Amino acid sequence: MIDKNTPPNNLSNLSWIEKLQKRWGVNYLQVLTILFVFAITGTTILLIKKPVLSFFSESGESNTLFSILYYLLILPIYNIVLLFYGFILGQFYFFWEFEKRTFRRIKQLFSKKK
Repeated sequence: MIDKNTPPNNLSNLSWIEKLQKRWGVNYLQVLTILFVFAITGTTILLIKKPVLSFFSESGESNTLFSILYYLLILPIYNIVLLFYGFILGQFYFFWEFEKRTFRRIKQLFSKKK
């Protein structure tokens, strides 16, 4: 039986995984799953960039308008894809909390400070 809280012997020197376990309050297998979700989400966003570019530009070339639109659209698209993969891989709660923290921080950037 695999112990989900302990890394395999050959990976026991990876203290960064243990740091993530403590920071996120999850076990070893969940850390690996969460990192995998971030990786496949980033890859997915990279793969959809070209079709999005083609949609906004007939020639498929990047221009200033595209760059502005891309960066405005990428955050919500990234977050939706992140939640989707998190749901599929059983980590929806973690990513939902992650999203809420992220948007609270963004909101604080634009709110007036007293």
